[in-house]
Amino acid sequence: MENKLSLEMLNNVSEIEVVYKRKVTVKVSERPLIRTSKDCYDILKNYWNEEKIELVEEFKVLFLNRSNRVLQLMTVSSGGITGTVADPRIILATALRLGSCSLVLSHNHPSGSLKPSRADEELTQKIKYAAQFHDITVLDHIILTSEGYLSFADEGRL
Repeated sequence: MENKLSLEMLNNVSEIEVVYKRKVTVKVSERPLIRTSKDCYDILKNYWNEEKIELVEEFKVLFLNRSNRVLQLMTVSSGGITGTVADPRIILATALRLGSCSLVLSHNHPSGSLKPSRADEELTQKIKYAAQFHDITVLDHIILTSEGYLSFADEGRL
């Protein structure tokens, strides 16, 4: 039996269109500029819920354009006291939709410890490796607490 594609079957194939719509028009020059890990920390800390930073672990990503201007800050996940799940596919799909050239990963440690776990290091490397296939650079991974931060880039962990 020969399997031929009929016109009817081809009409059942879904088509996707990628469109980027901004709700608020912000000039590129007015977007926050990332030069250092401290710039990242200041932006992230401003948007982190102070009432949750010592309660639940959250994972957020800063998506940047080619000039290291912030395109978007996205909360990827919110978990429990000892962890949260950050799906690399969601992060990369969002980066591609935004036309992002680089990322800054971040999460908090409710315990107050700035020491990265083995899982933190593995996830960072996994996302960095996957992003490279799309010419997207992971610039940093910031761990925040209510009292400070640790930068993977500053520590030579990237």
